[in-house]
Amino acid sequence: MAAWAGLQDSSPRAALLSIHARVKGAAPNTWEHPSLVQFWGPRFSDYVVAAKDLPIFSLGRLPDDARGRARAYDTADRLRVFLDGRRMPFGEAGRGMGVIPNSLRYAAATGTVLLRWDGARQPVVWTVPPPGMDPTQARIELARRYLHVFGPATAASFARWAGIRPSEAVSAFGILSNAVTPVSTPVGDRWILADDEPVFRAQSEPAARVARLLPSGDAWYLLWGSDREILLPGAKERVELWTSRVWPGAVLVGGEIVGTWRRSGHEVSIGLWRKLSVIEREAVETEAAGLPLGLAQVCVRWL
Repeated sequence: MAAWAGLQDSSPRAALLSIHARVKGAAPNTWEHPSLVQFWGPRFSDYVVAAKDLPIFSLGRLPDDARGRARAYDTADRLRVFLDGRRMPFGEAGRGMGVIPNSLRYAAATGTVLLRWDGARQPVVWTVPPPGMDPTQARIELARRYLHVFGPATAASFARWAGIRPSEAVSAFGILSNAVTPVSTPVGDRWILADDEPVFRAQSEPAARVARLLPSGDAWYLLWGSDREILLPGAKERVELWTSRVWPGAVLVGGEIVGTWRRSGHEVSIGLWRKLSVIEREAVETEAAGLPLGLAQVCVRWL
């Protein structure tokens, strides 16, 4: 369930920190568990997903148009033949094939290309057998998961997140029409899954003692455009969280984003947007000390 919408891993070990924020007992090597795979996912970003869900996150993004689909399958076939069972840094593979290495990312939508990136060197790629799932069904399930994790949302926001054409997203939402419910938000009309309506209506009191340091690109705040205003009404806070370059992490306390954080070596720097209670500060410091990064100690620096 931690990887229900995939775990973006474009920042080294972000996927691991996303797991840690949701699952007890995460260790430095949890991201390499056999039940997980790493590949070029939505928007060709590095993602970690459940191995059994690879068809959803790959075929669900396969282009509908003949040209785009042919490019994906042709690239995948050429890569498979070239590698011939080998594993190789993708830059070396691309040059060996006589193509721009980044163009190999198009093959990811076929579900036959996996990678391993440890954050220090180029991703190593290899090929696997094609998944047995209908691409249309994969996209419908991908849209359903998007609505469950990111809703209230629109077809346009789904298209941007998944890196697919708007028309493809609209088609998926249309097929899901009997399973969604319209809702009004401060920034306009959106959709949620009908099954999720009780959760949205439920009143819960978040515990102030619960603190999480969400990594850059975590699903909690992986939003664009006006959707960000639903999560963070303040314009100043939005500018600080969603920067024009690499996003900082988000400090989550009691279910509310209260600031940003960054790490350099063993030092975790935290900038706050409001004053925290003693209990809340202790919770943040405890969370920082428990990050599964294999560090002997962590020093928290309050900005």
